[in-house]
Amino acid sequence: MRPQRFHRLKEVLGRRQPELTVLMERVHKAHNFSAILRNCDAVGVLEAHVVPPETGFDVYHATSAGTRKWIRVRRHDTVGQAVSHLKARGFTIVAAHLAGGARDYRAVDYTRPTAVMMGSELHGVSPEGVALADELVVIPMRGMVHSLNVSVAAALLLYEASRQREAAGLYDAPRLSEEEFRRTLFEWAYPTLARRLAAEGLQYPELGPDGELPPELS
Repeated sequence: MRPQRFHRLKEVLGRRQPELTVLMERVHKAHNFSAILRNCDAVGVLEAHVVPPETGFDVYHATSAGTRKWIRVRRHDTVGQAVSHLKARGFTIVAAHLAGGARDYRAVDYTRPTAVMMGSELHGVSPEGVALADELVVIPMRGMVHSLNVSVAAALLLYEASRQREAAGLYDAPRLSEEEFRRTLFEWAYPTLARRLAAEGLQYPELGPDGELPPELS
């Protein structure tokens, strides 16, 4: 581990936003799934959530290798299960949905713990997802088409969330607990070793100031 690489990892992790996430409900095209995760990484999302399509979906193979190193993906069987999990953690569910009563996506407060829910490419968020959402938002369209590609729409919502969070100073200091920061940094820096230690039930060791492993593991 080069010191420059280690300090870059620390810098990026220090801007991760554990109170901002995405819930993908039945997004079934691998390129859209992967693009949304790239959007998540770009704005500092720590963990994304997915309800796979009913036809099945290999989350691991649908995620580009470069992205899955940095974004945790939590799988849920149903949208109800996913929303219950997120609400129990204090998240407000904001669903992108073309419907009367939906607010402009820029009018929502994303500085609170927020989960942006995106639906399938063809049908959008399901009726159950709409009923479970706390807020419905829409992206204004000025042309003939009614909606954007799901990954583009997700990018707009996430970058609005990022803009608000930056203005509120939420990127200025780490948002993770000291323990979660230390654990995640080790997994980013030494993923293979982290998997081995976890499989053996061993704790991660303390790293040196430049990411050095202790002598017994180096």
